Amino acid sequence: MRGRSRDEVGWVMAHGGAGVTSLVEVLGGTDVGVRWPDPARGEPRRVVLVGRTSARGLRSVSQALGALHDGRAPQGLDLLAVVLVADAPGRLPLALLRRIRVLRSAAPVRRVPWIPAWRTGTTPKTLPRQLDRLAELVGTERHTGAGS
Repeated sequence: MRGRSRDEVGWVMAHGGAGVTSLVEVLGGTDVGVRWPDPARGEPRRVVLVGRTSARGLRSVSQALGALHDGRAPQGLDLLAVVLVADAPGRLPLALLRRIRVLRSAAPVRRVPWIPAWRTGTTPKTLPRQLDRLAELVGTERHTGAGS
C-alpha cells in the first residue's frame, strides 16, 4: 500500500470490480484491496467498504460486514460507510432494494449512481452530487481532474 497512513481513508473492496479504483481516483485515500487494513501496522483505521449493487456484490458486502461485526477483522477500525456503486443504469429490482435495506440496518449506506464514463475508462465530464456528499463523509475533496 503506497502512501499509507492511519489517518487516511482506506477503501476496502467487498469483491473484485467493486469500483474502488475509480473512487480513489476521484476522492483520494488508499485502495487496500479485498481485506481489512490493520491500524496496528500503520494502515488506515478509517475505512469505507465498497461493493456493486448486483446480487453478488450485495452478498459480498454482507459477508464482509459479518466479518467486521464478528471480530474477524483487525481491531481499531472505524467503518465510515458502505458504498454501493451501481452495477447498471436504471432502477434496481425490488429484491436488491430489500437487500440494501438489510445492509442499512447494519451500517450507514451511501449509493453512487451509474457513471457511464467509468465503464469505458474515460473521465466523466461531470460527476454526480453523491460524490460530493461522499467526499464530505470521508473528509476529502474531489480531484478536479475527474470532471468537477
